[in-house]
Amino acid sequence: MGLRELKKRQTRTAIADAALPLFLEHGFDQVTVAEVARHAGVSTNTVFNYFPTKEDLFFDRQAEVEGHLAALVRDRAPGTCPVEAVRDDLLTALRHDDPALGFHPEAPRFWQVIHDSAALLAREREIGERAEAALATALAAHPPTATGPGRADTALLALLAGAVAGTHRAALRELRQRILSGEPPTDARDSIAAAAARAFDLLCSGLHTATATDTATTTAPDRTPQ
Repeated sequence: MGLRELKKRQTRTAIADAALPLFLEHGFDQVTVAEVARHAGVSTNTVFNYFPTKEDLFFDRQAEVEGHLAALVRDRAPGTCPVEAVRDDLLTALRHDDPALGFHPEAPRFWQVIHDSAALLAREREIGERAEAALATALAAHPPTATGPGRADTALLALLAGAVAGTHRAALRELRQRILSGEPPTDARDSIAAAAARAFDLLCSGLHTATATDTATTTAPDRTPQ
């Protein structure tokens, strides 16, 4: 990475780091971009150069989040079911109490700020939709092995992406709700991990069972009486 690119990355990080405490203390709608710029020691125009909207400033890692599931599918080991790749990544994150999943002292406040802002709730939905679309694209380019060469069905993979992304999203939403309700994070983690493992296993077995049945149907000889 060149010096210029490093400097830009440092500036972006500094702006985001200055913004988050303000949002957590005052709420998203009550903080202006000008206030963030003042705390970061830059101009308002500089903030907008790095973050086109205030929502981008709050969700400063949204591009990474949107591409995460798709990257898991693209980078999975040969022969690995894409559902298993997503499942194993989530279970590993839960097992290690990944702060990004909510195992951080400030997570409840972060979630509450989102809940209190219609703009952030809308952006969160958009992030989920873009993550699902990226996953569908990745599945089309790297389909489940069981579909076989040239057998990838675009409609099927789009629906599979919705099921996988939806299950992943639901697991994180349930974890959030349990922690916000006062359940000990470790208890919430263990419960969600067990449920998520079961849900993803059902998706995985259903995918391959359906594909195998479809293959048998399309390859079986026609025994219709003549």
